[in-house]
Amino acid sequence: MKKSISDLSTEQLKGKRVLVRVDFNVPRDKKTGEITDDRRIKEALPTIKYLIDKGSKVILVSHLGRPSGVTEELRLTKIGERLGELLGKKVLKLDDCIGEEVENAISKMNSGDVTLLENVRFYQEEEANDENFAKKLAALADVYVNDAFGTAHRAHASTEGVARVIPGVCGFLIQKELEIMGKALSDPKKPFVAIIGGAKVSSKISVIKNLAQKVDVLVIGGGMIYTFLKSQGYEIGKSLVEAKFLDQAKLIWAELKAMPNLKLIVPVDDVVTSDISNPDAPVKTVPSSQIPADMMGVDIGPETIKLIKDAVKDAGTVVWNGPLGVFENPKFSKGTMEIAKALAASKAVTIIGGGDSAAAAEKSGVADKITHISTGGGASLEFLEGKSLPGIAILQDKK
Repeated sequence: MKKSISDLSTEQLKGKRVLVRVDFNVPRDKKTGEITDDRRIKEALPTIKYLIDKGSKVILVSHLGRPSGVTEELRLTKIGERLGELLGKKVLKLDDCIGEEVENAISKMNSGDVTLLENVRFYQEEEANDENFAKKLAALADVYVNDAFGTAHRAHASTEGVARVIPGVCGFLIQKELEIMGKALSDPKKPFVAIIGGAKVSSKISVIKNLAQKVDVLVIGGGMIYTFLKSQGYEIGKSLVEAKFLDQAKLIWAELKAMPNLKLIVPVDDVVTSDISNPDAPVKTVPSSQIPADMMGVDIGPETIKLIKDAVKDAGTVVWNGPLGVFENPKFSKGTMEIAKALAASKAVTIIGGGDSAAAAEKSGVADKITHISTGGGASLEFLEGKSLPGIAILQDKK
């Protein structure tokens, strides 16, 4: 287990400058720059409020988007304003994250003040995990806290480099992610069901292999199922396929089928269309083994939905990562939405691994009925793969 801020004494926090790596990389409207989903800001509030209550000088560091140098539309000004509204107090937003002006502003902070540094990725040294840049960030603080699970799989200056200078601890969000997802993988309530979807088999190979060793039921769906089906010699029409991974898909399929204690659920029927972008194109449901040559699979059919719902209904733990169809299009979202609702209605411990699956839970209005929705898409994926996350591995262990 990793040390968290609750393991630090009041003396270690009161009046101290605490640098907190948060993940404020929130979705925004492309035209106005307005925040369209503030969930990541809200998830950071417990840690920020705890430090305010302890009398710390709270210095927040985050990235936003993929800037190339200073990029005006990727400044954190609106995020600072939204954070101030949520905290009910003024948040000082600076125009840089290192340098003399930043140091001067921080030197004037009082206990309980909150300062937000500018987008740390305006400096290429951030992603390069440059040692000198990490030292400049570390020089702003007495204590380092990482609470940005969404970037914990990246060894960047603000997520890993700073902790080499100031031994770090985790905030409450990372603590929650590690406890809930960690317990699901190490000591799950049985039966343990994993639902893996998404477009590409290439990005899910390691997850499938790792979870197959741990779960009782493995559901594979989404666009990547067609690479598996084609590897078995089935007609998949114009469905998505990763030709480079056909041989690997064939091997994995054989391995999964040979596992004596694993129940494998894959689509038995599919919703298909001839043209995904044409609203007038015909849509029909066909057996998964009989996709017409001029059509493509875009969602799971009713029989498959029933199979997955039955597995979820009897589960003790369910982990879900990746949508089961082209859910962005309302015509092809039924499978993904039905599974989100099934998780919400289940008595199981339900965990959604970030990204599109989280968006589907929000869209279907059931997010508040899910045990845990991870804030990190890539990070939760790597966690489910069983990989060590550099931004967490570097933090202090609990004695």
